[in-house]
Amino acid sequence: MATSAPTRPLAELTLRGVLLGGIITLLFTAANVYLGLKVGLTFATSIPAAVISMAILRMFKGATILENNIVQTIASAAGTLAAIIFVLPGLVMIGWWHGFPYVQTAMITATGGILGVMFSVPLRRALVVDTDLPYPEGVAAAEVLQIGAGSREGAEESRRGLWVLIWNSIASAGFAIFTQTKIVTDTAATTFRTGKGATGISGSLSFALLGVGHLVGISVGAAMGLGLVIGWFVLLPILTAQQPMPALDIAAWVDTIFKQDVRFFGAGVIGVAAIWTLLKIAGPVIGGVRSAMAASAARNAGQALALEERDLPIAWVAGVSVLTLVPIAWLLWDVISGGALAGSAFALIAGALVFVVVIGLLIAAVTGYMAGLIGASNSPVSGIGILSVLGSALMLVGLFGQHPGADTTSALIAYSLIVTGIVFGVATISNDNLQDLKTGQLVGATPWKQQVALVIGVVFGSIIIPPVLNVLNSGIGFVGAPGAGPNALAAPQAGLISALAKGVLSGDANWTMLGYGALAGVALIVLDEVMGMLKLLRLPPLGVALGIYLPMAVILPTVLGSVIGWFYDRWARRSANPEAAERMGTLTATGMIVGESLWGVAFAFIVYLTAKDAPLALVGPGYEILALVGGTILFLAIVGVLYNYARRASR
Repeated sequence: MATSAPTRPLAELTLRGVLLGGIITLLFTAANVYLGLKVGLTFATSIPAAVISMAILRMFKGATILENNIVQTIASAAGTLAAIIFVLPGLVMIGWWHGFPYVQTAMITATGGILGVMFSVPLRRALVVDTDLPYPEGVAAAEVLQIGAGSREGAEESRRGLWVLIWNSIASAGFAIFTQTKIVTDTAATTFRTGKGATGISGSLSFALLGVGHLVGISVGAAMGLGLVIGWFVLLPILTAQQPMPALDIAAWVDTIFKQDVRFFGAGVIGVAAIWTLLKIAGPVIGGVRSAMAASAARNAGQALALEERDLPIAWVAGVSVLTLVPIAWLLWDVISGGALAGSAFALIAGALVFVVVIGLLIAAVTGYMAGLIGASNSPVSGIGILSVLGSALMLVGLFGQHPGADTTSALIAYSLIVTGIVFGVATISNDNLQDLKTGQLVGATPWKQQVALVIGVVFGSIIIPPVLNVLNSGIGFVGAPGAGPNALAAPQAGLISALAKGVLSGDANWTMLGYGALAGVALIVLDEVMGMLKLLRLPPLGVALGIYLPMAVILPTVLGSVIGWFYDRWARRSANPEAAERMGTLTATGMIVGESLWGVAFAFIVYLTAKDAPLALVGPGYEILALVGGTILFLAIVGVLYNYARRASR
């Protein structure tokens, strides 16, 4: 009796897959760093990476769905590891760093990311296999991979999706380049009095922000719009009326009050909203992890694991975790040595390592569960950063007290931010890792190979983040940092987290406005819950907080993008192929973000080389009105063309 030959396993963790994933990671990480510093949000990269991978690898013999899954797993680190910029620019803002030293920046990023992978390995069975958590983004990525691998039509859709991504990136970057010539303008602002006070109106023609609005959706867009109204048309008129204009022009007056008062009000809202979001899911997190681990242990006692169930060996996980603590200890010693904290080095380093391990393990479970519950992009990871910096700062206050002296305080703030950066890396990667493992489970991937792939993605991301941060810092700077240029990036989370660390350790934060913001945050939480009970449009408090905290020029195009995305998705749901149409919309928005963001990094490099704020300008002052009108018409025309192209590509 003849027997059939054993089935040869599909290619999975291949060299070409690793290289392609690495290239995509480098590009998307650079784009996400710029976007995160500009608007405080990053975009998910799994689905765009899967589309690119399927379109490219299908040209090679033997490409498989598992190989494409490895590519998107590596590239997904771009959307998550880039979130480290929510912490690290704070070290420049407080003057501890004057740039981003390559080794220290890369090591903070890599150690936190690798620990995030290791800490989430034991959670895979509990939170992916043995639960009914929806994992919306992981399921969506698996669907894209299965469609691309399952039919010729799927391969054709991948090809068209790649071209949508490419053309939108080119259009977005092209318009951004054109605005730098000053023939058309991308930003306009005016300020005016309102009784005894003042306020203003500003906006920008930004494809990246338009794309962000499309991706975050109408609910977050409406929340950001509400925050804009609160910040600019309620708070600013009141606060400027209470502080009569000094010997400044009206624009400088409004800008000063916005930065010193309105932003701290928004920071208070951010803190309360983030903590509330975490508290809401604390019960499900604890209960879900406990019950899932019990079920997993009962089901798997004494059973041999199939290939699809094999994680990295726990001995490897423990060994890599312990080894990773060595460079972390060196990083902490680098802050302490030769300074005011040197006498307490042992206690500080030991306490920080325990903090990283204990809090990191807890955070891995919390963020992994959050990703499964509401998706990695929607998880309030910024709340983890806020709680981490408060925890590390309070730990240091317990050791040194408040007001320990200027030099000691400065070192303590830097120390707190570095510890927070490592913990934040754990949070962002574990938030993403389990989402990827869900995708892998659905397509039949090998877990340990995906876990290795994510470590590779962390390494690629850690390589590119320091030089991108240095280019942006040298070229255009960050709001609140010494020597920031006129085009400085807002870096909202980094500003908030560094302000909180400084406030806890030195007591000089604007506690009054933080307190008022916290009270407003409570009111906004109640409003959102009531809207939910009435089944009306939800207004996420974190979205409202960003609308208050960020400049109007950033918020307006984001809100516009959410409205355009809502109309597009309504059309998509009525189309012959709703899923494909929505994916084309997602790729359209992603292309808009990638093109402008990559150009933003390149432009910062040009500014750095030329030492000019407008090195590409072809016209001088006097054409502002014509440039604004012409730029607006051109911008809207390109938007119409790009969305029409997406509609055609989805048919």
